[in-house]
Amino acid sequence: MAKTKLTRQDKILTFGVFSFLTFAVIVVAYPLYFVVIASISDPLVVNTGKVWIIPRGITFGGYAKIFQHKDILRAYRNSFLYMVTGTTLNLALTISAAYALSRKDLIGRNLFMGILTFTMFFTGGLIPLFLLIRGLGLYDTFLVMILPNAVSVFNVIIARTFFQSNVPQELLDAAVMDGCSDFRFFFSIVLPLSGAIIAVLMVFYAVGHWNSFFNALIFLKSRERFPLQIILRDILIQNQFQEEMEVTDENAVMAMMLAESIKYGIIIVASVPVLLLYPFVQKHYVRGVMVGAIKG
Repeated sequence: MAKTKLTRQDKILTFGVFSFLTFAVIVVAYPLYFVVIASISDPLVVNTGKVWIIPRGITFGGYAKIFQHKDILRAYRNSFLYMVTGTTLNLALTISAAYALSRKDLIGRNLFMGILTFTMFFTGGLIPLFLLIRGLGLYDTFLVMILPNAVSVFNVIIARTFFQSNVPQELLDAAVMDGCSDFRFFFSIVLPLSGAIIAVLMVFYAVGHWNSFFNALIFLKSRERFPLQIILRDILIQNQFQEEMEVTDENAVMAMMLAESIKYGIIIVASVPVLLLYPFVQKHYVRGVMVGAIKG
């Protein structure tokens, strides 16, 4: 096959597109890169604006201060347990509900979908929710970080759209003719075809659980159950308080510099575990995010 020769206009357009995309990548990636190098650079050098491309005066004082906190490892464990347990329950409920609502033979499916959608726009508010959580005996328990957000209606809608588009009725009819039950069809046929949407939902739910902050702040009072985000907040607030209490100019400057390192370090500590998750689901995630897109 002969190679197509690009015209002058095509070359200009291609150069423009690549230039714009390169600029966009730099704009998005550089702040993330700067946080990494600033977290291991001398705080004084960072604050004087001398750190741009490579770290200078490498130090891990900020990370040392973070991991010296007595609750940090326990908070890591708690966040990991909340994420794994919560995501597993989220996927089980979301996938099963979405598949059932995608079936045309489900009696009253439009009513059920309407009830679920209603909850997206109308809630009782924080005080009724707090009273409900306390009345159910969930206050200050492990389950309070799992059950109240067990299902996201938005994710149910996404998964339902996926099933309607990728699990044809003819496939179900053929399976029924061969004597396949609904449960076997779901576990043996539907789930193996749903790797893309499962990967997308897993990332959505896992990131949500890992970054969970507000529910823990409202519904947890025991430090033994605090997730990582609450402990990192306490470290930051405590360090800022100590900075304000310094009396000598030299100590005040050093405390302020250390506070800056801790801020950058906290961003890395809170983000790395989630970033490590993405490569394992990237293949399916790229396909799954196109759910609902217009197909040519």
